[in-house]
Amino acid sequence: MNRGFRTVVVLAALLFSLPVAATNGYWSHGFGPKSKSIAGACVAMAFGGMCAATNPGSLAIVGNRLEFGVALFAPDRGFVADPITGVPAGSEPIPQGTYESDNDFFLIPHFAYNRMLDDKSSIGIAIGGNGGMNTEYDAAVFRNFAAPGVTSSPTGIDMKQAFIGITYSRRLDDQHSIGITPILAVQSFKAEGLEPFMGVSTAPGKVTNNGTDISYGGGVKLGWLWQVNDRLNIGASYQSRIYMTKFDDYKGLFAEQGDFDIPSNFDLGFAYKLTPELTFAFDYQRINFEEVAAIGNRADLILAPGTLGCDECLGFGWDDVNVFKFGVQWQYRPDLAFRAGYSYASDAFEGSQALFNILAPAVVKRHYTFGIGKTLPGGSEINLAAAYMPTERVYGTNPNTGPQTGNVFMDQWELEIGWSTSF
Repeated sequence: MNRGFRTVVVLAALLFSLPVAATNGYWSHGFGPKSKSIAGACVAMAFGGMCAATNPGSLAIVGNRLEFGVALFAPDRGFVADPITGVPAGSEPIPQGTYESDNDFFLIPHFAYNRMLDDKSSIGIAIGGNGGMNTEYDAAVFRNFAAPGVTSSPTGIDMKQAFIGITYSRRLDDQHSIGITPILAVQSFKAEGLEPFMGVSTAPGKVTNNGTDISYGGGVKLGWLWQVNDRLNIGASYQSRIYMTKFDDYKGLFAEQGDFDIPSNFDLGFAYKLTPELTFAFDYQRINFEEVAAIGNRADLILAPGTLGCDECLGFGWDDVNVFKFGVQWQYRPDLAFRAGYSYASDAFEGSQALFNILAPAVVKRHYTFGIGKTLPGGSEINLAAAYMPTERVYGTNPNTGPQTGNVFMDQWELEIGWSTSF
């Protein structure tokens, strides 16, 4: 990869990544304000250029589009370490107390452009962040796993992921359209305060405090949209596993010697116009976290030499996640639309997997969303979206913390504004 191309990719990562433990596992609940305002239930909604991130088959329907915007994302996350009867305070495997992560606010931009090549086909580009994980605890959380003075502070991880997708979409006939999006992905990762785990790693010098490492990769997304009649649309999409280069600086932390591919996922849904003004949408999404060893390998193994970094070594213990999304759009006037949505996701991990997930407490399951769209004089649009994700907790124990119990927790809110125009 030449230096100029690497520079472009790294800049995309810095500008368009989502550097937090986001929503459905670490998957964003939607892309762009229209999608997010209906909880992401848009695989059958031809909303605009950012639809390429959900269903590339819709772009031949939306026409020429330019879109950009920014979200303010605010996650509150952390964990509670409970006391152990008869053990002096501070001497527990994880010192008792409530730990809250720093870094509570993030700005997340997006950009999309779609151009019709003729009356049946289009090409477009979309840039955005899919997900990530971020925690920073102002404490040496794992200090009691090692001799005094070994463990540094702060403790946490920072993973960012960005995607650049170039979509070709084509109408096959009056009802069916398809699309394909080759995806270029870049992700960055750093870890701090994990010195106690160096002794159980296959590569002790590649576990923690090695700065930011960057990995690149690619995959593909396929989409199909069926306009059954004037009322009903059906949509489906599939994104392949995105194969990434390894995090060499952290090959002693992640299973499979630093491999951290981005898992495959698929969406299936419909949109139904109850009246010309009122549209209901439903999507089912499955995110296959278990297929990536660093994410899906069990996190409740007994720590011993050689249990970090190998193919079968510890991971985050995540399960595949099933997401059910419901949305409604009311076109109150030709120039004014109201939107709302709700989604529910299955648990990303169970309580026995919570030890490593102190670093990635992605436990949010429910999303309540709302949005407004206003068409301005001249035809451009302003769209606003708001989302609230109430507090969820996962309680559990781990073989490496003995009788100590605890929980990880998270809640979130987000506001997004976007501008778009057709031309």
